[in-house]
Amino acid sequence: MTMRNMVALLGAILLVLSAQTARAVTEEELVQRAHDYMRGQTSVSVVDMTIHRPNWERTMTIKAWTKGVEDSIFKIIAPAKDKDNGTLKLGQEMWTYNPKINRVIKIPPSMMSQSWMGSDFSNNDLAKSDTILTDYTHEIIGEEEHEGKTVYVVESIPKPRAPVVWGKQVLKVREDDIYISQEFFDEDMESVKILEMLEINEMGGRLYPTVWKMHKTDETEEYTLLDYKELEFGVELDDDLFTVQALKRSLR
Repeated sequence: MTMRNMVALLGAILLVLSAQTARAVTEEELVQRAHDYMRGQTSVSVVDMTIHRPNWERTMTIKAWTKGVEDSIFKIIAPAKDKDNGTLKLGQEMWTYNPKINRVIKIPPSMMSQSWMGSDFSNNDLAKSDTILTDYTHEIIGEEEHEGKTVYVVESIPKPRAPVVWGKQVLKVREDDIYISQEFFDEDMESVKILEMLEINEMGGRLYPTVWKMHKTDETEEYTLLDYKELEFGVELDDDLFTVQALKRSLR
């Protein structure tokens, strides 16, 4: 073997080894970074949620506050007939508030798989959104491209005895930490539903997925769209915002 060929071979080996090392690090960190990027330390947003069915469609406007990895509160601000309906999430526990009956209800485990506000998002989707960080192991199984950037395809498998609903999830995360999609599989590893990010725009001081679409895998005429209208990160939020008492307070 000539010296040139030997140098080329050594270079190729080093590239492979460095890529494997980088992948071993980023497989776990990639999901953490993407989750942190989407939520920030704190955030305040206003989102239009459109629930579309073959024979009808309705839109609600929701204001949401998030703090840290686990805590969030959502309140409907329009239409008037739904105003002040809200949901509080602390860790993996959830409460809902209905102003018409002035009652707060803690959502029991038996209702966690039910639809949130009639949408294609379940209570579990909201309550367990952060368990992808703690209850799953991750492996990069492929790469794609989106708008000139590398997209990592990540297969997330539940850890043994993890208290999760899904048999696995497949995430697509862009190299700049932006989620492109999230696919949910049942225990038989059949795809059940997909969350797709349809548009990425500048919002909240960063590039962000501003239009989301959740739909069943085999259904095109039933879906829920989230369309971000306002978004701000790094907002100072008091701890007492994330309480049952705050859930009952009317928005002015």
